[in-house]
Amino acid sequence: MKRNKIVISIITAVFILCLSVRCGGNDAPSPSEGPDVPPPTNASYTFIYKKTDNGYACFRIPAIVKTQSGTLLAFAEARKSGCGDEGEIDLVVKRSSDNGKTWGALQVIWHDAGNTCGNPAPVVDKNGKIHLLMTWNLGTDAIGTINAGTSKDTRRVYYTASSDDGATWVSPREITSDVKKQEWGWYATGPCHGIQLAKGAHAGRLVVPCDNIELKSQGGRGQAHLIYSDDDGAAWKLGGVTPDSKLNPNESTVAELSNGDLLLNCRCSNNNNLRIVSKSADGGLSLSTPVSATGFIDPVCQGSILSAEIKGVHTLFFSNPASTSRENMTVKMSADNGNTWTKKQVVHVGPSGYSDIVMLSDSQVGIFFEAGTSDYRDGLAFKAINIADFY
Repeated sequence: MKRNKIVISIITAVFILCLSVRCGGNDAPSPSEGPDVPPPTNASYTFIYKKTDNGYACFRIPAIVKTQSGTLLAFAEARKSGCGDEGEIDLVVKRSSDNGKTWGALQVIWHDAGNTCGNPAPVVDKNGKIHLLMTWNLGTDAIGTINAGTSKDTRRVYYTASSDDGATWVSPREITSDVKKQEWGWYATGPCHGIQLAKGAHAGRLVVPCDNIELKSQGGRGQAHLIYSDDDGAAWKLGGVTPDSKLNPNESTVAELSNGDLLLNCRCSNNNNLRIVSKSADGGLSLSTPVSATGFIDPVCQGSILSAEIKGVHTLFFSNPASTSRENMTVKMSADNGNTWTKKQVVHVGPSGYSDIVMLSDSQVGIFFEAGTSDYRDGLAFKAINIADFY
């Protein structure tokens, strides 16, 4: 009898242990996402940037594109003194010619003494030119003083471009007065890739998702908006701004739908950990009032959306930490213009933050994301995902 009790105790303990680790060594996804799709058995990734590399304390804010010649460009903010948003920050890039298997040396695109150069938002056009939208502020100015209108300077918007596959870049050119209203304080381009429209009357237009915060004296509301160029990046204009709402949109990401409309997916600070969406039917000149994106659990963090043609089907991909805390980096897929997102792949169940996604081929999508074991700011990682794994 005693032996039977010992056996029963061992079986019970093993059963409890299996429940806690899912018997396969994978952590469970966030309860908010549900257990319908388990994490992949191979959750490995490669760090492109790691804390303390190249003399920088921290790397954040990933953005990635694939050039017409097949080179991957992985942009980031290289933060000199810590992981905070203020201080000396350089905008940097690394290049890969083998779909992310190996990466070249770090290249500084923009350095300005002790000031903040960041928020990369790249766009690759059909002719191969790479456009890069960025922001700048004095390293001594913080978001609080900028929004209060008491900072020494303000948040400014810049543009640069490369015509040699990202090897060299033209000197940054300021476009603040063309795309930022005087009543705005904080301003952010992306941070993630922009797009070139392929359909409709505005085909060829370059569109970049942005966000802003009104000066405190003007109401202090958060908004998402679009900026665009119809002349190969020579001039940039302010497009649609989300109508005033209590949702206060923040960092945004944009994709073109099968009918040429635009879908804007936004971070939101006061919507019960749900993201919000807005649409444009005029090439980004106006945006609809944002509404909740049902099922898009989010820890109030940046995310990325991407459109592609997969076997003749217009397909959307979306990445974010699908949880109420910054963990559980997940890529979702939709084949019906974002109406439903029934398929997904969990990339990293641990700490994770900002991300951007890129098509690697007809059979793979790549994700460039903040990840770590104890902190999502440990480094910027890259992983290729087989599209077949979504089915």
